[in-house]
Amino acid sequence: MFHVRLVLMALRGLRQNLLRSLLATLGVIIGVGAVVAAVSILEGAQRDILDRFESLGADQVLVFNGSERRRHRVTQVSSLLPEDARSIERENEDLIIATAPQFQGGGQIKYRERNTVASVLGTTDAYAVINSYNIANGRFITRQDVAGNSMVCVLGYKVARDLFGALPSVGKSIKINGKTFIVVGVMEERGTLGFMEVDNQVIIPLTTAMGRMFGQRYLTMMVAQCVDARSLPVCVERVKKTLRASHHIRAGDDDDFTVFTQEQFKQQFAQIAVIFAVVLYSIAGISIVVGAIGIMNIMLVSVTERTREIGVRIAVGARRFDILKQFLIEASIVSVLGGVLGVLCGWAIANFLSEYTQVLKTFTPPIIIVIAMIMAAVVGIISGIYPAVRAARLDPVEALRFE
Repeated sequence: MFHVRLVLMALRGLRQNLLRSLLATLGVIIGVGAVVAAVSILEGAQRDILDRFESLGADQVLVFNGSERRRHRVTQVSSLLPEDARSIERENEDLIIATAPQFQGGGQIKYRERNTVASVLGTTDAYAVINSYNIANGRFITRQDVAGNSMVCVLGYKVARDLFGALPSVGKSIKINGKTFIVVGVMEERGTLGFMEVDNQVIIPLTTAMGRMFGQRYLTMMVAQCVDARSLPVCVERVKKTLRASHHIRAGDDDDFTVFTQEQFKQQFAQIAVIFAVVLYSIAGISIVVGAIGIMNIMLVSVTERTREIGVRIAVGARRFDILKQFLIEASIVSVLGGVLGVLCGWAIANFLSEYTQVLKTFTPPIIIVIAMIMAAVVGIISGIYPAVRAARLDPVEALRFE
């Protein structure tokens, strides 16, 4: 019962200086809000990127142009040829199921008066099989299409919807960068595949893309699928050996290509995520410290203004420990209130950014709300210790004389 009276007295003291109490909570609101928003953004980004990595498949080997060392130079080295994909399949048929060479471009896609901008992917029939990417209507690119430089295309889900709406699209003619293609299929709605928004792409035969469309010799990348994930390390070494031989790279020279697996992507991303976490948490931590200093200042002012009240309470029998508890309770109430409002503000900011940008993914783990509230309570107690001790140590005689 006595502690209830202390809480009521603390609330009454805060209410008497309502504006000052609200200003004291502001620092905690900003600090806790920054923590919740930062964690939500970081956690959402991590989940989104890891989901993209997972969509690549744990049994895939990805090969890009240029070595890791050369990637830091201004000039990008192009080295991958369509023949490299065939060599990898032919020389490693015991480990490699299929290889999908890819050339990535972009273009304006037009059907009558409707048009949209989409990525244009040149590839082979192995692309859909490797990525478990299924046809919704019609058919996919065939080997005959690739061999014959056919002017056919398969539309991503979003491209088909933008151009044709609910109308059938298979068999219709569209223009890609002014060239006429026949639509032979429409893909299922998939969202993302790795870091590619596959719903907003048009797939055409590799030979058509590199020859008749863009006039390029080198691939953008290629993907090789191993027999299983356990064979991945051996597959990586085999792919490197095959490419070094076909590119005539001598012993001791750098590769002119880079081989990645899902696990390597995750490891590199984890290192980057740590850097972002340190930056975001440092900013949020500074905000928390500022909030704690604000509470301490407000409580010191409160002790000064209520010196005579403290002297009267001590004179009529209040223990110094009771004075200490009262001011600690006041500081804790201010801090916890700021923590609650900070959690709500941080959650609202994270959701606003997610809705407004449509790109940034956010996720607020329930545990971070608990941690934020504990942080707020700890901040209140720590920042209130000195003012509370100062109040408890006041000499009642001097306090009563205070004007």
